[in-house]
Amino acid sequence: MDQTAIDEAVYRELQATAGAEFVVDLVRTFLDEAPGMLAGLSKARLEGDGESFRRTAHSLKSNGITFGARGLAALARELEQKGLDADSSRDAQRLSALQSEYARAEAALKALIDG
Repeated sequence: MDQTAIDEAVYRELQATAGAEFVVDLVRTFLDEAPGMLAGLSKARLEGDGESFRRTAHSLKSNGITFGARGLAALARELEQKGLDADSSRDAQRLSALQSEYARAEAALKALIDG
């Protein structure tokens, strides 16, 4: 597992608080829903829907914080706070970075739940 993708202390604290089995269910739900959220960000960018863009980025940020995916949360926070950029190429770069960081977090989370 890539140690930098997930802060294991945050993840373990979540397990201690919510229960290990419940956290596995939460992670699986997130992994099922996140690709749609990432696609939703791209769609919102394409359609110029700033409200949907910010809301979806907020959801990704919140999930990242919950699971200890600090890099994912930071990139999503940046998108949430900045909203749509007048230069769509900057948003494309940010979305690409977010997609890459999600892939790292996804692999790390899968390693944690598969034990």
